Amino acid sequence: MHKIVPAQYQLPLPLDKLILQDGAAGAGDRMALDVLIVGAGPAGLACAIELAKLAKAGGGELNIGVLEKAEALGEHSLSGAVVNPSVFRELFPNLKDADFPFRAPVSKEAVYLLTAERRWRLPTPPSMRNHGNYIASLCEIVRWLGAKAEELGVNVFTGFPAAQLLVQGSAVAGVRTAPAGLDRDGSPTPGGQAPNDLVAKVTALAEGTRGLLAQAWCQWQGVASENPQVFALGVKELWETKQPLNRVIHTLGWPLPSDAFGGSFVYPLEPQLVALGLVVGLDYHDAALDVHLLLQRFKQHPLVRSLLAGGEMVEWGAKTIPEGGFYSLPARRAGERVVLLGDAAGFVDVPSLKGIHYAIQSGIYAARAIFQNLKTGTALTEYDRLVNASFIAADLYRTRNMRLAFRDGFYLGGLQAGLMTLTGGRFPGGKYGMHADADVPRTVSPGPGESPIGVSKVDGVFKSGNATRDTIPSHLIAAPDVPVEVARFYSHVCPAGVYEAIGGGGGLRINAPNCVDCKATDVLGPRWTPREGGSGPKYKRM
Repeated sequence: MHKIVPAQYQLPLPLDKLILQDGAAGAGDRMALDVLIVGAGPAGLACAIELAKLAKAGGGELNIGVLEKAEALGEHSLSGAVVNPSVFRELFPNLKDADFPFRAPVSKEAVYLLTAERRWRLPTPPSMRNHGNYIASLCEIVRWLGAKAEELGVNVFTGFPAAQLLVQGSAVAGVRTAPAGLDRDGSPTPGGQAPNDLVAKVTALAEGTRGLLAQAWCQWQGVASENPQVFALGVKELWETKQPLNRVIHTLGWPLPSDAFGGSFVYPLEPQLVALGLVVGLDYHDAALDVHLLLQRFKQHPLVRSLLAGGEMVEWGAKTIPEGGFYSLPARRAGERVVLLGDAAGFVDVPSLKGIHYAIQSGIYAARAIFQNLKTGTALTEYDRLVNASFIAADLYRTRNMRLAFRDGFYLGGLQAGLMTLTGGRFPGGKYGMHADADVPRTVSPGPGESPIGVSKVDGVFKSGNATRDTIPSHLIAAPDVPVEVARFYSHVCPAGVYEAIGGGGGLRINAPNCVDCKATDVLGPRWTPREGGSGPKYKRM
């Protein structure tokens, strides 16, 4: 069968447009801060909170600003999520678990191997045991952390996407935001707003998964990793149900093909509100694989169908997840006047399905390093030292090859992962290499693709709350003259119906306003760039 390699059709990172000399023409207002944090997710807000607390404890104050591209806090935040509460206790030692923005403790859990009609209960792997953890909504966590940050005097600026890094020599000086109010051709409208420059003594990049400025900084400074970062795409729905669910469920196997890595989750948020989703590694081999459609098929399984019977889907969303683990971490996460936090640095442990507490812990460590840097001139490399000596690095090292083992398929990967668990990560004794997701060949199948079932992509985008202007310029940069088979591949990759393959030599059509910023095609196809603030989804309980 014919194969395509996505990397052959992906434009390079537009570094010349992402790295800008401080003071370059084109900005409107200019603001100077002590510390600028890009991204109001768990990592960025934890960093801001710890910094503000350290400043107050030292008898002073810091001018801290947090930039967030969503119109309101939490609207671009999405995760499973089952949360390890340990870092909340460290960040807020005077609060109890009951004070934190969690839904419920995990009391019961189950792991199943599925076929199309049957299920087999599996022993819960040690890495996936969630006793002592809590079910939560990341949106709610972010809003709660944002309120705590503002109580401490942190300035949180929502609706301001960071679009370019401002630099002075080899040092990061701050960021320039994206302009607003442009027409489809990129020209200012009467209500348009010029970009703003925000400069700081230290800039923390906490942009989340596939952070554009973090990518740009690493490439600009030649900061590599032992393996390329690899990603998964997760598509998630919230359902109001007639039947209660009393346990956390994870599944493996069907509806994924045996050469794709991933699985599902079903979590109870309330007695009659469940979160469910499907996560699939983006190194799969079938060009027609469609994660959104696989989730719709998963909902037809008897295990899930009976739970959802008579219910209603009330919210939908999608997001990519960095999965490369220890060997995909940048060789350093600190440079001249800059640090990388959370998902932007790749702090996710796939075997335990955890990233939130690593993100928060990285924010705490970054705050401590930044505070010492501002107070005594200590180099920001202290941040790397703290991370490398912590449970973040220890956990990722212990599971360093586990996700990578599944490059050989589900069954062989599962066997190797089991041996890695039994030996505490000592098997196989070396490093598994990985290709970047875009370098993996995809098989193009003849004939029509799978017919849509369940929730359509258009309905999903509506349920995400996306209200992006129809006249917004496209923020997605595709190669010219994309072949129709590659355009068809993009249409399957994207869970939001952004890309359409046009027959008869028409190539690719991009419906940019549909985009929910999941970043999937930034991994495999057209590049994602920031658009005007407030664009994209408006998640409430994801």
